[in-house]
Amino acid sequence: MKREDKPPQTNVSDDDISASATSLDADLARAIDRASAPVIASQPTIDRVRTQLLTGIAEQSIDAHTTVHVHENTWQPFIDRIEFKLLNHANGVASYLLRLQPGAVLPAHRHPMDEECVVLAGELQIGERLRLKAGGFHLARKELPHANITTADGALIFLRGALPSRKHALAHVESP
Repeated sequence: MKREDKPPQTNVSDDDISASATSLDADLARAIDRASAPVIASQPTIDRVRTQLLTGIAEQSIDAHTTVHVHENTWQPFIDRIEFKLLNHANGVASYLLRLQPGAVLPAHRHPMDEECVVLAGELQIGERLRLKAGGFHLARKELPHANITTADGALIFLRGALPSRKHALAHVESP
């Protein structure tokens, strides 16, 4: 009769298996930690990746911004020789354009909030003492009276403040 080869019998306890597993788990955890150690990128690489991410986000958000093309939001009569074009109005603050024809007069008025004005084209005369040319900026303070604004040759101005209203005039103003 031939004797069959049997694997040798060993006396391994559950505690021995548990100790081996714990040791293996710790070794495995250290190996994983070493394999996933952070890689420090160079500053140019960080800058390039940041720029790509932010450019992608900016491109995706274009539709969330407000854009008014030149042919949109038509010009509306405001007062004699002055037209108004609303660009944006939110939270009580308006961004708009005023187009003043040669000889136009915007009568003395007050502002219910600070108003910013940039002359885009032409020239304005504010009262007797102040002349603003294209590129000039003027900040009219809340509730202070504002002198007549005139233009000899016409002007285009951008304003940001309260929506313009005839009720802000210091004297009666006729509708066009």
